[in-house]
Amino acid sequence: MRETPRSQGTAGDTGSGRPQHRSGRAFAHTTGASGSGSPHGSDGRTAQTPRGVRHTGPVGRPGTTPPVPGRPLSLLFSAVRSGFLSGLSAFVSVFSVPRRPWRSRRTWGFALCAVLFALVTWQAATDGPIRRADERLELSLAGHAPRPLTEFFADLGSVVVAVPVLALALGYVVWRGRRDRALPAALTMVAVPLLVVPLKFGIDRRGPLTDATGYYPSGHTATAMVAYGAAALLLAPYAGRRRTVPVAVLLTLATGTGLLLRGYHWPLDVLGSLALGGMLLLLLDRALRGADSRRARRSQGVGPVRGSTRRSSARTPGR
Repeated sequence: MRETPRSQGTAGDTGSGRPQHRSGRAFAHTTGASGSGSPHGSDGRTAQTPRGVRHTGPVGRPGTTPPVPGRPLSLLFSAVRSGFLSGLSAFVSVFSVPRRPWRSRRTWGFALCAVLFALVTWQAATDGPIRRADERLELSLAGHAPRPLTEFFADLGSVVVAVPVLALALGYVVWRGRRDRALPAALTMVAVPLLVVPLKFGIDRRGPLTDATGYYPSGHTATAMVAYGAAALLLAPYAGRRRTVPVAVLLTLATGTGLLLRGYHWPLDVLGSLALGGMLLLLLDRALRGADSRRARRSQGVGPVRGSTRRSSARTPGR
């Protein structure tokens, strides 16, 4: 019998020739009979092992042996733990001691002025032992000093004297290009009558040596403290706080002393205005510091760009 001729590409040699390229398409995930291109086409098995037949890992996770990387429960636990720790650190940082002590001192000062103002206003509005002692003290002080001197001191808190001083400080600051500092100071001065006038009508306290009412709090004391104090804070960057603040304190104390010795106000009237002015000046000081810090950040942001421009131009060869 004649043998069926075999193709040259499948000759029964020892594989000394190079493998020939086969044309066609491999279907790796298709089941079928022999010659269909499936790697398991001869025994009819599926291309993938069913999920239920797979081996499980050490803790029962679906996968093969060795287990497939990735632990959903572990990732969830680590995310919850990191979120809890970050939230706890943020909570603790809120109640921790601030890095700048002057911030805490200013906050405590404002709280002290607010509590003092509330207590003084309460005692001035009610007929209690403190108010009666306050009236006895004023009656013993009034008229025990030269009248021209006490008049001069009391007039230091008038609008025609104190406000022009602040206006000059505002003009100087604007001339120096610091409008961001002038605006908060002007608004603080405007707030004085807006706060004092309603209190005068609300408390309606009778004045010393007169039957007129509306003496609490002292408008002259509040005007002097805010006007001179704001001017001192505005001029502090140019003349120094050690020079401007003591002058403002002396002018304010002189105004209050002149009002008491002249018999224009009760001591509680002056004390309440000092507490109110202290709150306003502390708020103004914070606003001015914020304006200075914003200006410093803007200057720092522009500075490196200018410096880099100069350095780059310096390295450029001359033409």
